[in-house]
Amino acid sequence: MGSLSIWHWIVVVILAAIWLVPAAKILNKAGYSGWWCLLLLIPLVNIIVYWVFAFARWPNLRPTT
Repeated sequence: MGSLSIWHWIVVVILAAIWLVPAAKILNKAGYSGWWCLLLLIPLVNIIVYWVFAFARWPNLRPTT
């Protein structure tokens, strides 16, 4: 149970990209900054972020006057 090899880190980076890139795209299409997806890496905060964005008014869907 020593240090992690390079292969472990490659797998971690690939899995993070598979999870975060689509989340950033969705946030951009909704009118938010894609950087918000980094909060998905923090345990418990990720659940709160999903709920906040699910029920918040999205800037792209607001009616223009």
